[in-house]
Amino acid sequence: MFDKGFRVKTDQIIIGDSIAEMARMPDESVDLVFADPPYNLQLGGDLRRPDGSQVDAVTDAWDRFDSFAQYDAFTRAWLAEARRVMKPDAGLWVIGTYHNIFRVGSILQDLGFWIMNDIVWRKSNPMPNFKGTRFTNAHETLIWAARSPQARPTFNYKAMKVLNEDLQMRSDWVMPICSGTERVKVDGVKAHPTQKPEALLHRILLATSREDDLVLDPFFGSGTTGAVARRLGRQFIGIEREPGYAAVAEARIASVVPLPPEDRVITGQAREKPRVPFGALVETGLLRPGAMLVDRQRRHKARVRPDGSLALEGGRSGSIHQLGAAVQGLPSCNGWTFWHVEKRDGLVPLDQMREAYRARTGS
Repeated sequence: MFDKGFRVKTDQIIIGDSIAEMARMPDESVDLVFADPPYNLQLGGDLRRPDGSQVDAVTDAWDRFDSFAQYDAFTRAWLAEARRVMKPDAGLWVIGTYHNIFRVGSILQDLGFWIMNDIVWRKSNPMPNFKGTRFTNAHETLIWAARSPQARPTFNYKAMKVLNEDLQMRSDWVMPICSGTERVKVDGVKAHPTQKPEALLHRILLATSREDDLVLDPFFGSGTTGAVARRLGRQFIGIEREPGYAAVAEARIASVVPLPPEDRVITGQAREKPRVPFGALVETGLLRPGAMLVDRQRRHKARVRPDGSLALEGGRSGSIHQLGAAVQGLPSCNGWTFWHVEKRDGLVPLDQMREAYRARTGS
């Protein structure tokens, strides 16, 4: 049962246990969860390079579990709380490696989550396998899940397509690991062993959240989620049990300059905009009955009628979509992009006039 006295204060870092702190939060209060939980790496001892030097691997107490059963119980507990605080159409991301991600995925499904995608983050500069006994571990896996099969989480499809040079964004992402000046350090030593690159969180937040959405990160670490959220105009709550990491994250996020509102706009999706009937352009005078429409090559002509239908010169009539399909011999057509109006400056697609209608009416 959540704490009725708890108030969701955004853009804050809560120091404490992730499960206990999420348990205090109200039901259905966050729009997106990004989780980078302990991987349970099960390292048996120090990891060394061929020259004898020690690799700075994850050996912290927070990544140690006595058994798979203990890890599974921990995973089930935090995922159950995360699901409770998610809004009905919220999404969840969790990242891991072969050590834990399969167990996490199974528990996700047991709890009622609906898996949307698994993403392979292929590291362009992975750490080599120094012992030469296995393949180099060159990727991590992310699971993107909805709260339930009925949920409709945010997915900014067109923005992802634009980000990928007008190609559909695939489920294999090539990015370098966090290094160089991006790596947060304290007294010359890296502040957190598993700091994620900001490019990874940039893509996740851009793809699956909206401006002002509240993003919860229950394993906040060095604060990558908060830094990117602040830059992109999202709100965040981070939970971190180690005060040292929380202090690093707080200082890091404080140095981030948020993008101004005009620079946070992304390519929207047509389905998010209110539907505009073609007849509305006629009713409001943007197009008058009798106006002639043509295709881009001016091979086909159709006249606008008072009810918003079109008429071909041969007498056939129908909607902008029906006649667009008919003249091309196709089963369907997007009439908004097929038909154009002749203007002094050249051809103007109906879609551009639709946007003018939206601007005029505020819809």
